[in-house]
Amino acid sequence: MTSTVTDSTALSDAELDDLRETVRSVCADAGGTAAVRRLPEDSPGIDAELWDTLGRQVGLAALGLPEAAGGVGGLAEIAVVCEELGRTLAPVPLLSSTVLAGQVLAGCGTADTALARLAEGRVHALAVAAPDGVWRPEAVPVAVAWHGGVPVLDGTAPFVLDGADAEALVVAATGTDGVDLFLVDPREPGVTVRRVPTLDISRGQAVVTFSGARARALTAGGEGADVVTRALDVALVALAAEQLGGAQAALDMTVAHVRDRTQFGRAVGSFQAVKHTCADMLLQVESARSAVVRAVRAATAPDALAEAAAVAQVWCGEAFVSVAAECVQLHGGMGFTWEHDAHLYFRRAQSDAVLLGGAAHHRERLAGLLGW
Repeated sequence: MTSTVTDSTALSDAELDDLRETVRSVCADAGGTAAVRRLPEDSPGIDAELWDTLGRQVGLAALGLPEAAGGVGGLAEIAVVCEELGRTLAPVPLLSSTVLAGQVLAGCGTADTALARLAEGRVHALAVAAPDGVWRPEAVPVAVAWHGGVPVLDGTAPFVLDGADAEALVVAATGTDGVDLFLVDPREPGVTVRRVPTLDISRGQAVVTFSGARARALTAGGEGADVVTRALDVALVALAAEQLGGAQAALDMTVAHVRDRTQFGRAVGSFQAVKHTCADMLLQVESARSAVVRAVRAATAPDALAEAAAVAQVWCGEAFVSVAAECVQLHGGMGFTWEHDAHLYFRRAQSDAVLLGGAAHHRERLAGLLGW
C-alpha cells in the first residue's frame, strides 16, 4: 500500500499557472484575510462558504487523490495550492482533510467510500499524534480491542486538526499486531470531540476521546504505521508550501510599508538597517522556496521525498517564524495591533512551526534518514 499522490494525472505548467490564479482569485474575492477575521476568535474553525467554493466548485477537495475517487494532480499541484492558501491564511480544511486524511485513506486501499465523500468536500480529520504532538508509532495514544469481530477504540487523541468540524475521523490505534488505521463517525456513542482554543485563529483543533467507540478497520496486521509515515511526508511538503506562501505575504506587506512610510522626511525603507533586514527576509523566503521546489521534484521517490520533506519543513518553518516576526517589528506600533494583519501571520507561523513536529524533531528524523 502506498500513497497515491504521484499516481493521479499531473497538470501541465500552464495548467498549474491557471490553478494558482484561480485559487488566488477566489481567496481575493473572499476578502483575503477578512475570511479569518470573520471567524469567532474563541471558536476557530472553517469558512464553510469559502471551502464550498474551493473544495467543491473548484475541485480542490480531490487534489492529489486517486483518479478513481475523482482526484487530479499530485504533489506539485498540492504545493501550488497550499502556497496560495498560505498567502491569505485561508481558513479551509485542505491540509487537514484533503492532504492529511486524504493521503492516509488513499494509502489504505480499502476506503473507497470515505475517499469519495472526502473528494466531494466532506471534511475528514486525522487523529494520529502522540501526546507530544508529533507522529510516533511507538506512542500512539489510542488502543484497539476486538469484540465480536468489531474493532473498539479507547484513548485520547490530543491534537486533531479541524476535528470539531469533521464528519469522519481517521484514527491510528495500537493493537496486538501493531498500529492500524480505523474510520470512526464522531457522532457515534463513545466519541467525545472537544474544540480547543488555538493561537492561530485561522485553524481549528480538537481533542477527541474514545471510550468503547466502534470503528471500521482500514488496515490490518500493523500496516497503518507505514501508511501514516508516507502520507505525512506529503503533508510536510504541503505545510512547507503553505509556510512559504505566508512568509512571502509577510515580506510583501513589509516592503510595501517601509516603501510608503516616511520618517525624518525619508522613506523608512531607505535606512540601512531596514534595508538589511528586508534583504535577510528575502533570503529566507527564497531559501524556503528552493526547499519546497526540491521536495516537489522528489515526489516520485519515497526515500528521497522523506529526506526532502524533512529539510523543507526545517527551512520553511523557521523562515516563516522569522519573517513574520520581522514583519511585526518593521510595522512599528501598528504591527502590534489587532487591526493590522501582521499578528495573524505571526500566529500562523508560530502554530505551523510545531504543527507536525518542530524543527528539532525534523532535524532528528533527517539525521536518522541519512544514517548520521
